[in-house]
Amino acid sequence: MENHTTPQDSTMQVSSLNCIDLANDDLHRSVVSLKQACLDCGFFYVINHGINEELMEDVFEQSKKFFALPLEEKMKVLRNEKHRGYTPVLDEILDPENQVNGDHKEGYYIGIEVPKDDPDYDKPFYGPNPWPNSDVLPQWRETMEKYHQEALRVSRDIGRLLALALDLDANYFDTPEMLGKPIATMRLLHYQGVSDPSRGIYACGAHSDYGMMTLLATDGVMGLQICKDKNAKPQKWEYVPAFKGAYIVNLGDMLERWSNGFFKSTLHRVLGNGQERYSVRLLLIHICLIFTIFVDVMAIDFASYVFRTQIPFFVEPNHECLVECLPTCKSESNVPKYPAIKCSTYLTQRYKETHAELSIYNHEM
Repeated sequence: MENHTTPQDSTMQVSSLNCIDLANDDLHRSVVSLKQACLDCGFFYVINHGINEELMEDVFEQSKKFFALPLEEKMKVLRNEKHRGYTPVLDEILDPENQVNGDHKEGYYIGIEVPKDDPDYDKPFYGPNPWPNSDVLPQWRETMEKYHQEALRVSRDIGRLLALALDLDANYFDTPEMLGKPIATMRLLHYQGVSDPSRGIYACGAHSDYGMMTLLATDGVMGLQICKDKNAKPQKWEYVPAFKGAYIVNLGDMLERWSNGFFKSTLHRVLGNGQERYSVRLLLIHICLIFTIFVDVMAIDFASYVFRTQIPFFVEPNHECLVECLPTCKSESNVPKYPAIKCSTYLTQRYKETHAELSIYNHEM
């Protein structure tokens, strides 16, 4: 089914995306719907994902409490060399050709923790996490760890549907080198300021995500935009509305590489309107059963959206996983388009390209 957009004016368009219901027991329909969404633009909604609404509300509330702390307190848990902890405003620049300074957002990375005697302890994307002082933010760590576990559980369930959509065995991604022991990173985001693309100022610069998939929880605020054709001149940007109880899901670069370009990792960005916004991003393997939501843009009161928060959760395969064209996505007439690369190598490269050197904070502190 095709996605549809309805223009409100010459400068604003809103995208309507396919929606997949994870509670649907028609496996074939779910797989067909997932594949259609992935082939189209790689963005879709997920409903009935099984994550408790009360838990999600608690995660947002705890997120707001952290970002409300004085900068001095937040800098005590500054991100480390394993990309865990607090990222200040302008720490990240995702679109250096079009951005001035960096993203007008602050964030907090939380990843999988492993004990010190684990053979993977010293690898770049495994624990430990720095945590805010429990006397300052009681129950903060417990809330975040519980949500991380829930999101990872869902991601593994979705990985089986994704495998079927790629004509693989349902358990293909369950192996230890893939989702058996993945890199899974939750990120709290707090957007600030007014974006002005003409001056290179963005809440979050244009980019595609690095990993397999992102599951995005938002506070219901309009701000996320997608560009379905990154090669178009000029590029066409469409807003993605948020709906209560639904995740906004997008595919990442690794999944595009795995699928030999069949599945799309789509360019996206965030614009700020001067009000605060929070988000929780989840880079996961997620899917949506198809019924398409058509958004009547004329009925949306854009002024009523408060720009606040997001929470994404990023799921990538194991450090040692070699990301190369899947056997079902290549043939004699369709050779692999991307060279094979180890997961940790690719992620390290992308993080280095987009984040400030930690040494600059040593001079400021």
